[in-house]
Amino acid sequence: MIIENMTDQTVDAVAGLESQCFSTPWSHKDLISELKNPWSIWITAMENGALAGYLGIQYGPDGADIMSIATSPDFRGKGVAKQLLSHMESQLKALHLKWITLEVRPSNASALALYTSQGFQQVGRRPKYYQKPTEDALLLTKYFEEEPKC
Repeated sequence: MIIENMTDQTVDAVAGLESQCFSTPWSHKDLISELKNPWSIWITAMENGALAGYLGIQYGPDGADIMSIATSPDFRGKGVAKQLLSHMESQLKALHLKWITLEVRPSNASALALYTSQGFQQVGRRPKYYQKPTEDALLLTKYFEEEPKC
């Protein structure tokens, strides 16, 4: 599996998977804008030329927010999301960021299991955050441990 930054060549596949996975997907135009946003990092996981998954964040001085993450149905249960999260965490630590956060539907048991297994903890709840259908969002955050100083 090859993990690399989203490009003009992979944005169409990302937009397609986004539409397949979410009731209120990011538009193709929005994804193109993210390529130009200096405060965004979007990565893709490619397997034999097929999009296995992607992860997009926006970040600020201290931390990052996951904007979207998805795995293609053909690649679910194969560790794609874990690899994407691990790869992104390495990039964020290199930027000296201290945390990463996301919203997730309480009904999305598989996503909750993934995030908690990766060290995310619930820090809040956003009432009626999601539409189609309306549902609260759980706010999960992972704090990065400081590396020992030599």
